[in-house]
Amino acid sequence: MSTESRPVALVTGASSGIGEVFARKLSRLGYHLLLVARRRDRLEKLSAELKSAEFLTADLALDSDLRLVENRIAAESNLQFLVNNAGFGVVGEFYEKDLESQDRMHRLHIIAIERLTHAALRGMVARLKGNIVNVSSVAGFLTTPFNVSYCATKAWINSFSEGLHLELKAIHSPVRVQALCPGFTRTEFHQASDIDRSTIPRSLWMSAECVVDTSLRGLRRNRAIVVPGWRYKLFLAVYPHLPRSWKHFVALKYGNVRRTEPRP
Repeated sequence: MSTESRPVALVTGASSGIGEVFARKLSRLGYHLLLVARRRDRLEKLSAELKSAEFLTADLALDSDLRLVENRIAAESNLQFLVNNAGFGVVGEFYEKDLESQDRMHRLHIIAIERLTHAALRGMVARLKGNIVNVSSVAGFLTTPFNVSYCATKAWINSFSEGLHLELKAIHSPVRVQALCPGFTRTEFHQASDIDRSTIPRSLWMSAECVVDTSLRGLRRNRAIVVPGWRYKLFLAVYPHLPRSWKHFVALKYGNVRRTEPRP
């Protein structure tokens, strides 16, 4: 299949973790890959490994770089897959963390996803074909201390994605939108966020490969919200029905698990 005839998939945060696994699996499914991330060296290496791939070095928290990727999406006449995976976490008291990092998280998790999804949907709806996966988190269903902005922005992703899913069904469009909500996943995310993995039970960890496979199965079934792992599914089947006071008790007792620095 020539590059011109291949369906195109754009993956943000493609240099490692869930984004890299999406890129590899979509490449095997026959997509021409557009890989987006900040780390040029990793993008060069990954694009060289894949059969049909190119890359854009971009920081999606910057308006200029985000606009560059938006324009590329608009120019792709055969874009059939978008994975909004770029993101990070900031652990600690909200008031102590610098505002720049909090603002950057909101830009990546909300503004970038909003704008790239908007750029992709118009063409996908017109072509009657397309898939969008917005990588969220189980944290989007929770409210915890020391992780305030992360939980809040992931909750927005869940609501935004589910709303689009319903809107597309309402207009009878075959385009699919999914919020992918993994729990603890073995990637570089936790190291970058200064989270001590040893404080988290081994049974709660999943591989990025399992997360992506679950996402792709969910797309085939047109599921709006996909939660990989039976433990997380079971937890989220029970948690929403708890009284708010119980939720606060759980958050205060166990929400400290992600902290690595000593409390003052």
